[in-house]
Amino acid sequence: MIHATRLSALALASCLMAAPALAQSVNLYTTREPALLNPVLESFTKDTGIKVNAVFLKDGLQERVAAEGANSPADVMLMVDVGQINALADAGVTQPIKSAMVEKTIPAALRGPGDSWVTLTQRARIVIVSKERVKQDAITYEDLADPKWKGRFCIRAGQHPYNNAFFAAYLARNGAEKTETYLKALKANVARKPGGGDREVARDILSGQCDIALINTYYIGLMSQAKNEQKGWFDAIKPLKTTFANGGTHVNVSAAAIAKNAPNRDSAVKLIEYMLGEKAQTLYADGNFEFPVNPDVKESAAVKLLGTLTPDTTPLGDVAKNRKAAADLVDKVGFDN
Repeated sequence: MIHATRLSALALASCLMAAPALAQSVNLYTTREPALLNPVLESFTKDTGIKVNAVFLKDGLQERVAAEGANSPADVMLMVDVGQINALADAGVTQPIKSAMVEKTIPAALRGPGDSWVTLTQRARIVIVSKERVKQDAITYEDLADPKWKGRFCIRAGQHPYNNAFFAAYLARNGAEKTETYLKALKANVARKPGGGDREVARDILSGQCDIALINTYYIGLMSQAKNEQKGWFDAIKPLKTTFANGGTHVNVSAAAIAKNAPNRDSAVKLIEYMLGEKAQTLYADGNFEFPVNPDVKESAAVKLLGTLTPDTTPLGDVAKNRKAAADLVDKVGFDN
């Protein structure tokens, strides 16, 4: 059993700071949902004998580690967004992950600058269309700006982190001028004001309000297993193979870093390496229909439902650095107005 809950996070952190480090333990701070992580953490403890003390935080992880300073008990920090994990590195609260296994398994584009963090799983942002009204099977992100989609395109708010990361990736690839033009074209094509959630764009395709939309892949997986009206939303849509022109598919990630003052560094490396192994990748990725990053894991739930993923090669560190500029462009064109 993993020894943490959201309610006891502060008390646990205090206890960890007061107690001496144990050779066979590792302290994890994370913004990930407990239900997604616990099966992997329990498997890690069973297979290695290393106890995991997990602190699940809704927000404020970076601020907590910084406030704890040199006495922080944090060994591993696990985040659910490339901007969040890169912010930890920028804040100087991480250290390089020195692991031959990580270097061999994970391409440089999915690791932070100076190996300050490493991707654990990926979720793609792809295009879905009406199964009845749109017949094509593939599309580029650039094609969404085509005027033929005028009044037919749905998207959640441009300032939402999912879209902010996508627009930052577009900006990293194409520069500010082309990105501004792209945002204006997308805005001109919307069927309704940007907003709602990713599952709601599938709902709106079913209702006929729009024919094409952007969505994170794990929502497609979750809707496919729904026992309510969302199963009908899933049945109405068709995922398209979606890439940048002359590139791959945009992904966001869950990622891990080792804390600068980790008291159990060796155990921290072992936990990260374990989470990148085939057993843990299957458990972790299948828990939320995310794509594994270990290339030896071929038959994840996401792959079975959506096919193989070819991530774009734009370094995720570059995407993270462009997020503020992308947000400024979204405001400049009045995307969410």
